[in-house]
Amino acid sequence: MPPHPGASGYHLTRERLMQDLYRSYLEARRHKRGKPYQMKFEMHLEDNLSELCDELWERTYAPLPSKCFVIKDPTLREVFAADFRDRVVHHLYYKYTYKMYDQTLIEDCYSCRKGKGTLYGVERLAHHIKVESHNYTRDCYVLKMDVSGYFMHINRVRLLGLCLQTQEKMAHRQSCIPGRSWREAIDMDFVDYLTRQIVLLNPTAYCHIYGSRKDWAHLPRSKSLYYSDEGCGLPIGNLTSQVFSNIYMNVFDQWMKRQLKCGHYGRYVDDFYVVSTSRQWLTDIVDRITDFLWTELGLTVNPEKTIIYNVKYGVPFLGCYLKMGRTYVERKSWRHMRQHLLHEQEYAGVLRLRSVVNSYLGLLRHVNSYQVTQQFFCTLKRVQFLGSFAPYKRKFELSAYTLDTMRIQGYLRMIDEEECPLEYADVEVLCHEYVDKYLATKE
Repeated sequence: MPPHPGASGYHLTRERLMQDLYRSYLEARRHKRGKPYQMKFEMHLEDNLSELCDELWERTYAPLPSKCFVIKDPTLREVFAADFRDRVVHHLYYKYTYKMYDQTLIEDCYSCRKGKGTLYGVERLAHHIKVESHNYTRDCYVLKMDVSGYFMHINRVRLLGLCLQTQEKMAHRQSCIPGRSWREAIDMDFVDYLTRQIVLLNPTAYCHIYGSRKDWAHLPRSKSLYYSDEGCGLPIGNLTSQVFSNIYMNVFDQWMKRQLKCGHYGRYVDDFYVVSTSRQWLTDIVDRITDFLWTELGLTVNPEKTIIYNVKYGVPFLGCYLKMGRTYVERKSWRHMRQHLLHEQEYAGVLRLRSVVNSYLGLLRHVNSYQVTQQFFCTLKRVQFLGSFAPYKRKFELSAYTLDTMRIQGYLRMIDEEECPLEYADVEVLCHEYVDKYLATKE
């Protein structure tokens, strides 16, 4: 906990900044321990963190060039990956500001928030439909809209103004530390400096491009920062971009709630919905929504994705398909799951395959998927050979034979590397014992 502030607010010390940078480094390296860039940074960890701390303390910090590449799974996107050094700074900024920004957001903003996410968004839409339709006794409609090229059209100067305005508004309000305002809990001047450095960065400047030009051939111009207007665009791939995207659209969320009086409204990044029993009212507000997004935020609605759904026939949202009182996996999502599972069954190792299968089983437990689960997982021959499923396909576990085989393979590998505590003859005896035990279970 930071030292007690004076009358003018809390002031960060260099020692405290160094401690926070180390904690941010630990967060940034999660699931990245084997990456070359992380290992390179960790080789001279103390020097790197000390140098970064000096730059931040003296206000001379400047982000390094990003890496730009295109991903194709699950959809075609242009990604800008910040240097690992800058990711540490992003986690530092997130640590200081996340809870402050989160207090200003509405309940039905689902993306990149602790305790929320895609599953929570689907559950909230199901709740709104149930309430608005009076427990499914009335016809109900859902207006779904989508912003075209959202991250590429965010105006950075306008975003900076919204962030600074939010910080000023929250400065004297209760923070996450009991009895202290946000100005007394974090160094607002330092947060102001970091905000300017991160928001106003042009990610296309001096970036390193990975891949060939063919990777960009089928990418629409509306989804590339290289074709964005001057001063527009946030890099997809940065932690801070996800936070800023919620701050930018919070203006729209508040307008929808307070001005249009949309009681049953929700948003995930740039994909939002309104639930109502009046189809005509939903039709009437489309133009008002389109005008507000353009005049206030400079964003354009995708007309092809502006659709009013009758709940009786189903509503697609965040990979699921919602009907009255039940939820299914959307066909596109199910097709992607099947392709991924078939690929992993062919090429993945045993432990990874077990993790992937259990991950999908855990996801499918939240929707009505009994039939497709029973039918599809029975066709995975390698999965069936390696282990068995718990009742109702709730969990996949490796068989004793598979575990014994993996243990023998581990011993043989250690013998080749001359690190095994057992002799080859001992391992051979174990092999015979495991085989006899397996044949006895079969009989």
